[in-house]
Amino acid sequence: MSDNVKGKDWAVLGAGILLLVVLLFTITPFGSDAYNTIMYVLNPSSDLALGTILVIAFILGILHGATPDEHTWPITFSYAIGSYSTRKGMKAGFAFSAGFTVQRAILTTLGFLGLAAIYKTYNLDGPVYFIVGIVMAVAGIYVLNKKLYPHLDIGKKLLGSEHHTEYAERVPMHEDEPSPRGVSMRMATVHGLIAGWGFGAYSTIITFILAPQVPGLIYAPLVGLMFGLGTMFMQIMFGALFANIARIKRLTENQIKHVGRMTAGRTLYYGGIAFAIIGLLIIFFPFIDNFAISTGNPIPNLSSVTIATFLVLIVVGIIGFGNLAIELRRILKYKSVKGT
Repeated sequence: MSDNVKGKDWAVLGAGILLLVVLLFTITPFGSDAYNTIMYVLNPSSDLALGTILVIAFILGILHGATPDEHTWPITFSYAIGSYSTRKGMKAGFAFSAGFTVQRAILTTLGFLGLAAIYKTYNLDGPVYFIVGIVMAVAGIYVLNKKLYPHLDIGKKLLGSEHHTEYAERVPMHEDEPSPRGVSMRMATVHGLIAGWGFGAYSTIITFILAPQVPGLIYAPLVGLMFGLGTMFMQIMFGALFANIARIKRLTENQIKHVGRMTAGRTLYYGGIAFAIIGLLIIFFPFIDNFAISTGNPIPNLSSVTIATFLVLIVVGIIGFGNLAIELRRILKYKSVKGT
């Protein structure tokens, strides 16, 4: 095994351990020092110093990135799994979080100016879900290399040209699909910019509690920046883990690329449809967004089961891992038939 492969293995192991530590830290005994610290971060007092505000914002970002959030996990999973390598998976997490961080900096600036009060009057979850869903579906169509219009390869058929994808060399022609493209990091950044307008408990803290306390307008974006950097840190770790899921069956590099990209494309496409449908339901039936079953955990995203929780489960759990299992089974079945 090369040093490069060993380095990737250690990187993934380190990311897994770090995530485990963070997640365990969010489930602490009542009354313990760790629990009291978390409660202080989630319920910050007024008249805080700028340094304290920024540290709290960063910790909130880490918690936000580590817990199952519908604005981060589905999108990071989709782009990272299609990157098929630790480095590119981390890059996918960075790309999404970069756009998200810029949006959060804008949001906390609006919070300082008092212009973010629109969130107290209007529920924007539905429109944001719908727009995110459309963008996801379009990105999925691109990755899957599908056409938005009828297309006939008349020229190729008349000339008798060879017509197959690289994947067709490994599976029967009747089972073949268009060769998927690589995922777009620019699209991941755009997703971050859009998804960031969704609003939740963490957004409320940094926008309405922390941002108004900074000494002046010039410091307001720093609150969103630190929150975004905390989220980015965790999403890069998740990106590294998600990108290596397809490697568990010891496939060839080309097979891993195909599995990752097909899973990414389908997760983006069908996950986008799910987001858009949920968004429309919330727009026309707002009470759906108020559904919540308490879990007794004080950490936002873990404190209750909501429509956002179902979105994460549907997109990452059912669509994402479901399609990953389907693609792995297809390739492994063909390998067993060919004796490879």
